Amino acid sequence: FTLLCVLLVNAPAQATDVNAVKETIVKHAISMGVDPAIALSIARTESGFRHEARSSHGAVGVFQLMPSTARRMGLNPYLLNDNIKGGITYYKKMYEMFGSRELAIAAYNSGPGAVKRCNNSIPKHSQPFVNKIMNDYRYYKSIGKVRRKISR
Repeated sequence: FTLLCVLLVNAPAQATDVNAVKETIVKHAISMGVDPAIALSIARTESGFRHEARSSHGAVGVFQLMPSTARRMGLNPYLLNDNIKGGITYYKKMYEMFGSRELAIAAYNSGPGAVKRCNNSIPKHSQPFVNKIMNDYRYYKSIGKVRRKISR
């Protein structure tokens, strides 16, 4: 019995189905008034849609939230739905603060203080992150248009 408990406690968590994660992101993005394509792009870049993702800096989950940031929002970043809501909420807050997708993404990555210190421009170290997300965003927008044309 003890060995079984040790094995269960130390077993890796079952990976969450990527399609289910994507569906949850889209659902929350729509309900929160955020373009699902940008939410999907952030999650893809941050974690590859893997809820079990952990960074060396302590960020966790699909949207790679810092636990302290999630707690300030009253969320638990270790719970999939909270992590997704937290990531979308944080992006939306940055978008409302800076008024552009690119600056919001830079602030999501570097923090709003870094963007402000760069006179409301993208910090150099965030440029690859912003470029990756914007490329993914354009991709998600294009496949959305293709799917709408096909379904007509």
